[in-house]
Amino acid sequence: MLPIRTLLQTALLVGAGILPSSAVADPNPSSSTTTTTTTKTTTARQSTSQTTKIILRLPNAHPYLPNPHLLPASTLATLSAPGLSFAAPLSADNAFVFPAVNASASYLAEVHCQTHAFVPLRLDVEVVAAAAAGKKAGGAGEGGEAAGGGKAAPTVRVRAWETIRGNDWGNKGEGVPAVREGEGAWALEARVLGGKWYFMERSTFSVLSVFKNPIILLSLISMALFFGMPKLVENMDPELRAEWEERQKENPMNAIMGAASGQGANPMGSFDMAAFLAGSKPRTEESSGNGNGNGKAKGEVKKKR
Repeated sequence: MLPIRTLLQTALLVGAGILPSSAVADPNPSSSTTTTTTTKTTTARQSTSQTTKIILRLPNAHPYLPNPHLLPASTLATLSAPGLSFAAPLSADNAFVFPAVNASASYLAEVHCQTHAFVPLRLDVEVVAAAAAGKKAGGAGEGGEAAGGGKAAPTVRVRAWETIRGNDWGNKGEGVPAVREGEGAWALEARVLGGKWYFMERSTFSVLSVFKNPIILLSLISMALFFGMPKLVENMDPELRAEWEERQKENPMNAIMGAASGQGANPMGSFDMAAFLAGSKPRTEESSGNGNGNGKAKGEVKKKR
């Protein structure tokens, strides 16, 4: 601030016409700089504190939610971000209204309901530069100024995607369209996953469930073959039947099955494994040889007599 003596001298010189009035020093030279800084700070605060209205609507007709009016009154929607949180109850027109949501943030939108599950959404509320109001009349000037001389006011844009809890926040899912309604309001539709079930129904007995067992099915097929094959053989042509019987006789499995049922002697029943390994002759050959030797000895004795 200038001293009073200097101010009085300057005033006298101006009054005498020696100095022009523009040469008078500003008693507070930092006032203009302070005013400019304050204006810039106020503008920055307005851009960061800009809010918008977000409306999250429920679908009117959905296979899992045919009537949204039947949802419990405790149904709630939330928007959460680091350091920010908003909540909105279910309104009468089946919508969740967030009247003032801060811009320049990314939110997780969730619908909390006791009877139904909803897809969580990611909402990006961004501040973007919009065209000036007088752009249609005369177009925008250089430096972002409109034809009327004012700068373009920033607007808020909302974009939405599906997301899954536990995934990286940058991993976006399917996009959800957000529609602008009026001035500073955005609307989007919630997506229903299905109903919630808190209890398990007790399983009931059914006769059809018995036939789903593969062991039962194999048993039924074996039984059908066991009782159906004889009927098929009886109705066969005689020549085909005789040929089939001959082939059955040549089958080695028939000998084993016949021995097991007692229809014929088992050729392996008199096999002596120990005698075979010792290299001795079978008992049948020894007995037959002994019988022939005794007969020859008796004949020689009779001839001598």
